[in-house]
Formats: sequence, C-alpha cells, structure tokens
Amino acid sequence: MPLTPDHARLLNSLLATLTAEEALWISGYLAGFASQPRLPQAATSADIDAPLVILYGSETGHAEGLARRAEELAQAGGLAVRRVAMADFRPQDMRAVRRLLVLTSTHGEGDPPEPAVDFYEFLQGRKAPRLEGVKFAVLGLGDSSYEHFCQTAKDIDHRLEELGAERIHARAECDVDFERTAVPWLDAALTAFARESRAGAGAPAAELAPQHAATLQLFDQNRPFPATILDSLVLNGRGSDKETRHIELSLAGSGLAWEPGDSLGVVPENDPALVADIISALELKADEPVPVGAEVVPLVQALTRGYEITTLSRAFIERYAAAADAEKLRALNGTDLWGYMAGRQILDVVTEFPVRGLGSRDFVAMLRPLQPRLYSVASSPAAYPEEAHLTVAVVRYESRGRTRRGVASTFLADSRGIDQSVPVYVSSNKNFRLPADPTTPIIMIGPGTGVAPFRSFVQQREVSAATGRNWLFFGARRFRTDFLYQTEWQRWLKDGRLTRMDVAFSREQGERIYVQHRLLECSREIYAWLEDGACVYVCGDGERMAKDVQAALADVVASEGGKNGEQAQEYLRELQRQRRYQRDVY
Repeated sequence: MPLTPDHARLLNSLLATLTAEEALWISGYLAGFASQPRLPQAATSADIDAPLVILYGSETGHAEGLARRAEELAQAGGLAVRRVAMADFRPQDMRAVRRLLVLTSTHGEGDPPEPAVDFYEFLQGRKAPRLEGVKFAVLGLGDSSYEHFCQTAKDIDHRLEELGAERIHARAECDVDFERTAVPWLDAALTAFARESRAGAGAPAAELAPQHAATLQLFDQNRPFPATILDSLVLNGRGSDKETRHIELSLAGSGLAWEPGDSLGVVPENDPALVADIISALELKADEPVPVGAEVVPLVQALTRGYEITTLSRAFIERYAAAADAEKLRALNGTDLWGYMAGRQILDVVTEFPVRGLGSRDFVAMLRPLQPRLYSVASSPAAYPEEAHLTVAVVRYESRGRTRRGVASTFLADSRGIDQSVPVYVSSNKNFRLPADPTTPIIMIGPGTGVAPFRSFVQQREVSAATGRNWLFFGARRFRTDFLYQTEWQRWLKDGRLTRMDVAFSREQGERIYVQHRLLECSREIYAWLEDGACVYVCGDGERMAKDVQAALADVVASEGGKNGEQAQEYLRELQRQRRYQRDVY
C-alpha cells in the first residue's frame, strides 16, 4: 500500500464525509495534482512537515558559507531545508522549529556577530519559548587567541538545552582554520538529522554522502589570485608617528567581482627574520621536511607561508608547556593565562622556556595555519575597473625588548614592491552595503583606516550620479600629517558630492577630541538626517571606537527625540533591523 497508516486513516475519514459530487471533484483534483512535478522521493512527509532550519550568524561570511554547504549536503540527503540568517529570523518562527542546525561566529570579546544580536538577545531573554521536541546541533566559529573563544555558540547551545530542546549532535568549536573541524562535523551532524528524520517517517536510516559546495569564483582563500602592485604610497606627512599606506593592486584577468563595502583578503608571508629566530631558538633544521596541509615542505617554508608564528593561543601554550615540561606554563589559567599572553609572541615563549630535542614536526603540530588578513577595499569597481585599492596601517612597535611587525601590513609595505605580486581574494560583506535607493542620505563614521570603505562609497555614488546626501566623520591624530585622502575629500566637498565633513584630530589640542565628540556637537542635524531616512555606517576599531560611537548615537537619539536610554537603544536596534545602521568593526 503506497500510503502510510496515518495517511490512510486521514483519507478514509475524509471520504466518509463526502457526497458523490465532492468525491468526483476530489478524484479529478488528485489526478491533476499527480501530473505535476513532485518532490524528490527522498524527501519524506516528515521532512516536509518539519524542515531542518539552518540558522546562521555571520560577521565575515564564513558561517554563511558553511550554511550554504550544509544546505546542499542536507538536500542531497533528502532533507527539506530552510536556510536563514539570524537577522532575518522572526522570534515567532521559533515555535514552529522542530530541527535546528545553528552555525555562528563570535565577535570581539565573546559577543554575537552584529547581524545576530537580536536573535541572541531574544533567545537569552524571558520571552523565548519552551522547545521540548526540538532536535538541535550547534557549530561555533572563533579564534582561540581570544579569551572568550566561541562564546556565542556555547551560550546558544546551553540555552537551547535549557529551554528543553534535545541535542542531536555534540557542539563543535572551530578555530581560525575552521574547515578542518567544520566539514566533518557537518557530515556527522546532518547524518544524525537524516537518521532521526527517516526514523520518524518509518524509513531505514542512511548515511549522507559527503558533498562539497560549488565555488562561485575561480579564486578564493585556498586559491588566491596573484595581484600585481601598481602603486604603494605613504599617506602620512613628514613627522607623523603613523605609517599608513595606500596600495593599488591590479586584478586584471582575475574575474573577481566585488561591491563597495567588501574586503580583500591578503594571504601574507611571515617575516623571514622572525622565522630564522624561531628556528635558531629551538635548534631546528631549516630544511627538515614538515607537513603543511596535504603537502610536505622544508621547515623554513612552512614557517614562512604555512603557519601562524606570532599570535599566541591557549592551545599552543598548553601543548608547548607539556613539551617543555614547564610547570609555570602549565599552571596558567583564566586571567593569569591571558595576562601572560598579552604582549608576548611565540618567540618569547620558546626563548623563555627552552626545550631541547623538540622535533620540527612536533613543533608545527602545535601551530595554527597562517590566516589571511582582511582589508576593506578603498575603491569602487565602477571608478577603477579591475583594480582594488587598500588603506593599510603598517604595524611596528616595541614589546618586551623586541621589535614587533604586523604580519600582513609589513608584508605589503616591506616585502612586496611595485610590480611584485600579492596573493588575494574577495571577501564579501553583505552586511555593509550602500542603500539600494540612490536618493537615500548616508552618514559615514570612519576614523583612521576605517575611512577606507567610505572612499569607495563616495566614488560609487559619484560614478552612479546618486543624488543622496553624503556626510563623513573622520578622525586622526594630527591635521598636518594624518589627514588621509585630504585632497580627495576637499574636491568632493567643493563639487558637492560630499555634502558635509566633520573632522576630529585628537592631538591638536590639550583635550582629546574624537569622532564621538563631533557626533554630539552635531546632535540636532544628525537626528534630522535619521528622521529623514539616512543610513549610518561605522568602520574601524571595534574595541573602543565603535562602542563610544554607539553611545554617542544613543545620546543623540535620546536628547533630540525625547527618549529614555532604553528607547534610544531600541531606536538604534530598529535602524539595524532596517539595514540603516551598519558596522564593519574589528
């Protein structure tokens, strides 16, 4: 019999109530229905009634990419799927969920990614519904060099269980080399969902065949494009204590596509001098073969191109402490551990706790893969086809008696010159986009190199002849030496493309003045722009600047809109929901 017992009972109950005429109509309707394209046979009735909801919270796009991969894999295994961003997930939708796969990154010091804040706060709040009968699994993406590693995923996983949901597969926490953990975890978690689904439908359990998402562009993080450096200029004036580079790259022939607001991922190499110091400190052989992914290369090449050799992580400390038999390192935990790691790098640890006889393979097994660095594209593809401009703050400083150098920034500034190539790829940022309506006014807040995407924004609006007003807030240390792209902003002000520009130079007077102070000084005008539909964009330091700007905007809304503190914050949250308040902070 082709019907399940439950379906047969339902059909018989319906037939018992029909007249002859109604039964005839039903038979014709079903005949027509049967001739229409049907769902794949593997999609059972249980799948249709309760699809797997793949819910993702993404800041840089990694969680979103994994969500797409999970969707393809689940569909290939016959599961009905609904993939949705946390920003688009309505609280009332939670009551209908029966199967839930959560993929989320953690931003900053344990915070949810920007687009996921509303969902996270709803789930943690008193209005979250009971979830008995819900099956779930959670995957976290993070960086173990931060104290609150994968904290958002931990919080969501714990809260789902607290609300009565049943964990169908154990939570996984992925470090910066997330694919190594995420891909097999997805296979296992989705297989568990498929088994549960088929068991509920009375069908035999089956394994999901491993699938891999299609690549949308020819070049990506694993296959970067060799972009040629066309120009590299120091933007700061003589006497500045900053070094900021404007770097122009040729992407001709790459086929890479991007929009204003996107970033360029730079795949750097480590400083050769630092590589040599680590090899010397550990008394290793530079030419000894070691693994890097699926390859085997000489140690010096592996430490130059394959592994992270600057930033400390908790995992490295633990592994090296065991190898060095260092009781002091083993005893570090909590606040003491993070206090020890502050200002230190791997070279400091291996020098302070020398170990003899450590093999090269054992050492690289303690390290994380070298990760790309993301830079906001500072040019519009409409204004500069097949080029991408970057605004790079070159990092050099002294700590614990050693000179420190930013991995990617000094790679771009020192190791690569004009006509040399840099491996790059496009990192899309859908959460930092110009408004679709070209008449919409925009307010841009970008101190320091945070101004980079706004150069792209204004270029794009100039080329497209957008009529919306443009207001820029820029901050730096000194007017004479640190006013990045000064002549361009002045030209745009003169021709009316830039409606208004307010600047804050913190070291020009005794009192420190920052962009948030300028916002408060322009309180009435800012609120008028917001009420007129303006979009607000913030780019730059997420640890202090973005929080201070958020507080200033809340003060503006409270004072000019006659609202209390909570109402002002809700006003800003509503702007975020409408995509009218977007932040690209790091």
